[in-house]
Amino acid sequence: MARFIFVTGGVVSSLGKGLAGAALASLLQARGYKVRMRKLDPYINVDPGTMNPYEHGECYVTDDGAETDLDLGHYERFTGVASKQTDNITTGRIYQRVIRKERRGDYLGGTVQVIPHITNEIKNFATADLGDEDFVLVEIGGTVGDIESLPFMEAIRQLGNELRNNAIFIHLTLVPYLAAAGELKTKPTQHSVKELRSIGIQPDILLCRSERPIPEGLRAKIGQFCNVRKEAVIQALDVRTIYEVPLSYHNEGLDDAVLDAFGITDAPEPDLSTWEDIVDRSLNPDGEVNIAVVGKYIELRDAYKSLTESLIHGGIANKVKVNIDWIESEIFEKDEASVVDRLGSVHAILVPGGFGERGAEGKIKAAHYARTQKIPYFGICYGMQMAVIEGCRNLASMPNAGTSEFGNFDPNVVGLMTEWTKGNQTETRSEDGDLGGTMRLGSYPCNLLEGTKVREIYGKDVIHERHRHRYEVNIAYREALENVGYKFSGLSPHGDLPEIVEIPDHPWFIGVQFHPELKSKPFDPHPLFESFVKAALDKSRLV
Repeated sequence: MARFIFVTGGVVSSLGKGLAGAALASLLQARGYKVRMRKLDPYINVDPGTMNPYEHGECYVTDDGAETDLDLGHYERFTGVASKQTDNITTGRIYQRVIRKERRGDYLGGTVQVIPHITNEIKNFATADLGDEDFVLVEIGGTVGDIESLPFMEAIRQLGNELRNNAIFIHLTLVPYLAAAGELKTKPTQHSVKELRSIGIQPDILLCRSERPIPEGLRAKIGQFCNVRKEAVIQALDVRTIYEVPLSYHNEGLDDAVLDAFGITDAPEPDLSTWEDIVDRSLNPDGEVNIAVVGKYIELRDAYKSLTESLIHGGIANKVKVNIDWIESEIFEKDEASVVDRLGSVHAILVPGGFGERGAEGKIKAAHYARTQKIPYFGICYGMQMAVIEGCRNLASMPNAGTSEFGNFDPNVVGLMTEWTKGNQTETRSEDGDLGGTMRLGSYPCNLLEGTKVREIYGKDVIHERHRHRYEVNIAYREALENVGYKFSGLSPHGDLPEIVEIPDHPWFIGVQFHPELKSKPFDPHPLFESFVKAALDKSRLV
């Protein structure tokens, strides 16, 4: 039977529960255990798919097409275990399920209540669709004391009783340093644990975030007031790179405390050589490159979390530091000269995904500059579509080319695919339909053409990559673009959907309709990012 580890947070949000859980999972993996990670999100949205990136950060997409919380990206990057639809759920989806059951009469006319119906649905989610996992880590979003998280807290409290010796609770909290007093303060942690205990959950382990080392005496005090053994009060200090977190937590004894809480005495020692190598490559690079990311949500870096990490992975693979220059694409629309000012000194340009017309022309200008100045260019999803529009306008005699996402252009070289196949089912979409869950989502195959750069990069003729978009490049304009130097180098199995466009007569110019950043890991960098950073490094040596 799998052992469950429930991770909660207190005092303030954004302490890093997802990162902490992912790092712990990687430590258990390093000891030879099989792990699975899940996230319970208290917000009422059915999923984060319709949420503005400024609100919630990145929407992470799984192979099976789930739009999920960005913490699932941490889970995959640290463990390499592919997340599923069944690994992330929200209050909205829980209530949606319960209401559907009530409408069908599944509750036999009984009164439907938070306890037991909502909590039972949460418990069913947490324990369903498991195989031979040794440990299942379940993160509860939000902060203890939040109204919306109470049903989830009650559900895991019940599971703690039902699973008995096969469940523990880790509480992530904050021990702030007050400069005026010159002291670390434990009172916020005490109050947070008091709040947790008031709803029936006694933490087994406290993971205390702090910017300064917590003395032994203070850890003993925390343990005494919170009814936790001193050895289970673990300090979580800031580190130089997030990929140092597993090593830091191991040195502080987190994995030992977890095994001890379960009464496991025969666990093998962890093999942390992979993480040691990753940290060494991150902190001791042989050089550096400057890469511009021309986006539209740059004020909130979490909106591009997987992208940022994938560029870092490309740097790890090439043992170079990647300096990211975040550029708001709208500035290129307001000031033509700023294109040269901001992009003239970078070694590569990346235009990421996005939605809507704002900043689109600025992205097109970035693609134009990269193409004409022979600067490595990586266009992802929206970034590929803008590069195609740029090529049509400036090379293929279609000065008014555009996308139907913004209106009616002459021609619309990018448009809404109203019918496409998902598995054995035909899906339909319309302009005025619901926005949630109506995109091409999840993993799809792509055939790579012989003799192309992407075929060389991947080293295979068929790939599977994750998608999240409504609009596609129209295959009807393939000939016009290939006549002026482009190459449609990756196509859907039936050949009707362009997946990859490249320019052979360019140092590195590739646009992809999918999101390769969703499958990159520090110990297994995505080949496109590894190659892109290598191209930036080559460019830096020419400057």
